[in-house]
Amino acid sequence: MVPFPHQPTSLTKLARAACEALMVALEECHAKGFMWKSMGMCNEAKEELTACLRMERYKRQSKNRNNVADSNAKIRQIWKEIDENK
Repeated sequence: MVPFPHQPTSLTKLARAACEALMVALEECHAKGFMWKSMGMCNEAKEELTACLRMERYKRQSKNRNNVADSNAKIRQIWKEIDENK
């Protein structure tokens, strides 16, 4: 059974711009070999990247939450106008 290939998501594209330097640093650390990774030498780079990606996700979620609130307010207003015109 062949696993599905990884498909880049919009998150990857957005986060890449903000966290690219950290991604490159982690990839360079991993390129040093298995022993380097297994001894925990890449942990700091991984933690920094995780924090950066988490912050990007938080920003995206906040933006989406605000957009949904605005959309819901518009929908409520439209329904209110419809109910008043009955």
